[in-house]
Amino acid sequence: MKANRFFSEEQQQAIVTATMHAEHCTSGEIRVHIEPICQTDPMTRAVKVFDRLKMYDTAARNGVLIYLAFESKACAIIGDIAINEVTPANFWDEILSQMKSAFASGDFVGGIVNAIEAVGKALSEFFSYQEDDINELPDTISFGGEDNE
Repeated sequence: MKANRFFSEEQQQAIVTATMHAEHCTSGEIRVHIEPICQTDPMTRAVKVFDRLKMYDTAARNGVLIYLAFESKACAIIGDIAINEVTPANFWDEILSQMKSAFASGDFVGGIVNAIEAVGKALSEFFSYQEDDINELPDTISFGGEDNE
């Protein structure tokens, strides 16, 4: 199944809306990437996707990627360098665990939306929303193909 057909239009809009709301509490940037198959370790793949999406291209280097490969049942959360400088190595573990639990019960949309909300809340602790904040990265979902490109 193609990644952009895994979720209905309404489900995709719920994810985009959650991203927009979460970013209203922080200067951080959140992206969601969905693809069918992960042919490697999900964190390794998330790093590649993070780079391909140029998520490092924010003024404060505070972007976060939520990665899901639905057929492989693989997921990861990765933050940019400024986030890693102020948080412990296992910072995303609880959010990732809750997301995996939702996925295991078949609630992919709820798992992603809850993760987005939790990431936004976590980011707001370190990167508060600024009056002159601009949206540096698209809020839309990024989709990958079966070839993982």
